[in-house]
Amino acid sequence: MNLSGRRKSSNVEDRRGMSGKGKLVGGGIVGIIIAAAITLFSGGDLSDVIQSTGILQGDAFSMGGSQQQLSAEDEQLADFASKILAGTEDVWTELFSRNGLKYEAPRLVLFSGSVQSGCGGASSSMGPFYCSADQTVYLDLSFFKDMQRTIGAGGDFAYAYVIAHEVGHHVQYLLGTLDEAHSAMSRMNERDANKISVRLELQADYYAGVWAHHDNRMFGSLEPGDVEEAITAASKIGDDYLQMKSQGYTVPDAFNHGTSAQRQRWLQKGINTGSVSGGDTFSPSYSSL
Repeated sequence: MNLSGRRKSSNVEDRRGMSGKGKLVGGGIVGIIIAAAITLFSGGDLSDVIQSTGILQGDAFSMGGSQQQLSAEDEQLADFASKILAGTEDVWTELFSRNGLKYEAPRLVLFSGSVQSGCGGASSSMGPFYCSADQTVYLDLSFFKDMQRTIGAGGDFAYAYVIAHEVGHHVQYLLGTLDEAHSAMSRMNERDANKISVRLELQADYYAGVWAHHDNRMFGSLEPGDVEEAITAASKIGDDYLQMKSQGYTVPDAFNHGTSAQRQRWLQKGINTGSVSGGDTFSPSYSSL
């Protein structure tokens, strides 16, 4: 990506270097593939992640302790994340304004190891997440370092996709989609609730693509190979791909993020069209997603 001359967001809170103490009660995500990949873009709101992984909400981490040394790479990634967040602010402010709405930007909290959010305590193994309770995206930048090694999905635009996807959940929150979907899910059995979760995830992928389309229009940010990086990342986080990778077979009723093909398709559609209205993943039949 070309981010030369781009501004950095003022909505970033840096909690890196602070050691997290405490524990989460319950299960957790077992295995490096599942820990680093299934939780990528994991359900948007931490409450979904907690429900799907068996980790109990509310077992808080205490922040503090010794400061950790941050490397030059750490600082470069923080700079990158801040510029990407600024890009989402510029794009979504414009798109909301076109429709007579006001965009309220989310915060981005950078952390190391563990963090306390408005949705409860979380660890880095859960991946990046969005908490609607405090309208904040939480990100341990070491996740980017692991993406290539763990799921073969490196590259700056793949990393930008991670952030833009979580901001997509914030857009859903502002539009009322997130709360409406969560309310419906609370009244459903697990299989049907998973289907709503898939629709949420695919829409967040689409919104990430919409952001990329307009960020490129406004700033000329995309370079050759960038889109391919994000599409590759989308292919490696589909439920079918991850289930086959971890257990050798798929359980479609347990899908809650979408298949590789679905995630690639909706991301690419958002990039191609740039139309917010084209991201309705709730009206089509489930089989046609």
